[in-house]
Amino acid sequence: MLKIKSSGTALPAQDIKRARQFYEQKLGLKPGQEQPGGGVMYATGETGFLVFPSSGKASGDHTQMALEVEDVAIAARELKNAGVRLEEYDLPNFKSHDGVVDMPDGEKGAWFKDTEGNLIALASRVPAVTRSS
Repeated sequence: MLKIKSSGTALPAQDIKRARQFYEQKLGLKPGQEQPGGGVMYATGETGFLVFPSSGKASGDHTQMALEVEDVAIAARELKNAGVRLEEYDLPNFKSHDGVVDMPDGEKGAWFKDTEGNLIALASRVPAVTRSS
């Protein structure tokens, strides 16, 4: 089996300058290691992700990265105040209210797209319940 030490996400950017402005100005992230081709790493807690120049375009049809936060509603409000538009959903058992979805298991989530069309989730996890038999 693989002995994985960690994992991370790589997000494509057709306009790396525009993408960097989004992550640094809207999300308040500090650029870390810069790649020779123009990509940049961002640290998020114990993990991180890479935004790299690419001629490919993100579909935005599925979550490409999740950011775990303590309180989704507060984080969603902070993003809106920074000018980030949250995605709204109106599906059976998956409806957003002011950009936030209450999941059946008690978790909350919110989604937004970066300037390149990458779909990013905000998540707040609830502790797992251990059932005794």
